[in-house]
Amino acid sequence: MEGILPLFKPKGMTSHDCVFRLRKILRMKKIGHTGTLDPDVTGVLPICLGRATKVAEYITDAGKSYEGEVTIGFSTTTEDASGEVVERKDVAVAISRSQVMKVLQSLTGEITQTPPMYSAVKVNGKRLYEYARQGIEVERPSRKVTIYSIELLDDREMLEGENITFRFRVACSKGTYIRTLAVMIGCELGYPAHMSDLVRIQSASLTLDDCLTFEEIEDRAEKGTMAEVLRPMEAALSHLPKFQISDKVAEKVKNGAVLTIPDHLLDTKGPIAVEEKEGLVLAIYEHHPRKPGLMKPVKVLRNDQ
Repeated sequence: MEGILPLFKPKGMTSHDCVFRLRKILRMKKIGHTGTLDPDVTGVLPICLGRATKVAEYITDAGKSYEGEVTIGFSTTTEDASGEVVERKDVAVAISRSQVMKVLQSLTGEITQTPPMYSAVKVNGKRLYEYARQGIEVERPSRKVTIYSIELLDDREMLEGENITFRFRVACSKGTYIRTLAVMIGCELGYPAHMSDLVRIQSASLTLDDCLTFEEIEDRAEKGTMAEVLRPMEAALSHLPKFQISDKVAEKVKNGAVLTIPDHLLDTKGPIAVEEKEGLVLAIYEHHPRKPGLMKPVKVLRNDQ
């Protein structure tokens, strides 16, 4: 069995928990997830089965979309609803829709984020959440991420109350912490804040509509119909630039040959999907580091056909 299984991750499970459970349901070991989702977060978690584990990193690197909820008025240790309250400041004056829209616009594009202490980012070989659980504060490396768009999902003209909650939809690059984005929104409005709910609605080309629950997967596993819902490896690579080759060149690609970069891809950066005429991706290539105009394989995906 191989392919990409779009899982609807339920609340209360880590990504690793999901892999562990699927290994038992599907009775196979070669299963990998495509980037961690916090236990409180639900939604799209693409799972790679069999040979498709080779392309997991390309789903991880692709853009993501989320629907989240910000609560203005208090912040937490974890920057989400599961943490302990750190700071409170009641919203004394109503916040207008235009104020919120202005803040969201200011946070669109390339921004700098500092990962939360309760995160899986490594510092000196140790994950930040391990330091946090020991009560140790360490310097966290800031990173640049891209917010492609933020849409306010609230039609109120004035937001008022001691604590204000509103929903938003965001499309972003890999490495973006939506928890931290919620805190940044609050900060720009002049109040402590946290992310009170989050659903991932898209990962690479996979959406909520594509996802199966654990119950649906168990049912299909019993009936032997899992293959019907698995997506091909190409679903993980749809966002990459493509280079289509002839059958003659395909044999060379399967053996790891260096290729000339086609003119239309000379200005690209990052991985290139080399595919047959039928659309099957044979390998992932990248620009050769020492030989201009050539590209070399970083992963041969299909060399047994």
